[in-house]
Amino acid sequence: MPAPARTLAFDILLRVESGAWASDLLLARSAGLDSRDAGLASEIVFGVLRYRGQLDYLIERYSASGRKLDPEVRIALLIGLYQLRYLDRIPPHAAVADAVDLVKRARKRSAAGFVNAVLRKVDRDPMPWPRREIELSCPEWLLARWERHYGAEAAAAIARAALCEPEKYVRGSRRQDIGSQSIVPLLDLAPGRSFLDLCAAPGNKTAQALESGVRPVACDLHHHRLRQMKNLTANLVVLDATQPLPFAPCFDRILLDAPCSGTGTLGRNPEIKWRLTAADLHDLARRQAALLARAREALAPGGLLVYSTCSLEPEENQAIVATAPSHLVVNTTLRLPGRDAGDGFYAAVIKSDKPANG
Repeated sequence: MPAPARTLAFDILLRVESGAWASDLLLARSAGLDSRDAGLASEIVFGVLRYRGQLDYLIERYSASGRKLDPEVRIALLIGLYQLRYLDRIPPHAAVADAVDLVKRARKRSAAGFVNAVLRKVDRDPMPWPRREIELSCPEWLLARWERHYGAEAAAAIARAALCEPEKYVRGSRRQDIGSQSIVPLLDLAPGRSFLDLCAAPGNKTAQALESGVRPVACDLHHHRLRQMKNLTANLVVLDATQPLPFAPCFDRILLDAPCSGTGTLGRNPEIKWRLTAADLHDLARRQAALLARAREALAPGGLLVYSTCSLEPEENQAIVATAPSHLVVNTTLRLPGRDAGDGFYAAVIKSDKPANG
């Protein structure tokens, strides 16, 4: 039988192929493992997802068969290859033997010899990667657009940062990226101010805002996500914030941390780079523009609104903020992975179009 860590990694990667999220599955399914097995499972899952471009190329190089592989067989090869090429502490015989056992466990016994033969060829010699999208393990269309917007050096740095495990930051009792922590202070919060968090779950930024003594209302589209915040505030509202809001224009401060492509978080959520399409960006932008319009309607005279995303894409950032009059945009911030610490994000501070004395 394959080791528990590799078995869990295999099962999770198979689910990820169908659209699940690795971090959610690891959190839910590694509780029964000891810490070493849980850590190895996480290392394998995220390593395979981060380096998928290189690993797929290596499968083709070492197999040289051109055969179409069943998902179970490819995932077993990815797991074996990642350990053999990237993890020093794993005995090669264990990586190979468990990969073979994984395909047998998945009822692909006829592929066991093929998996064994491919993995026996793997070495750690430096590899002359033929194209940058393979070397950087990132789709070319993403690299090309980052190069267009930020330059070739920055584009490569973003992609390289996505190959690394993100540094862990904690605020209070919550894990929160250092970049994410820098958004709430843009609101200039103070005790007693009314505060609306329109896309609040899982609540990290709401918790941070509460440190300033604000009077919060936290909203989200999904009831099950808001339930996670019941220990923060009783003022929880389930709503679709692209539609007219059930609030008067009464909030001194509004945070709109909009749902987005997440391209600033590829080190943390590597599935994104293999799933995202250019069409997704246009769909997201339509929703983001509607969210900003509704948020501005709820802003009190003299109030401030922060629009933020963890995206690097101008369609979701500058283009959305441009729907507000330019004289109301106080400042904007852009952080790029590989250049700045933590995740990438964009934020804009927008004033109310109604004067405080109005």
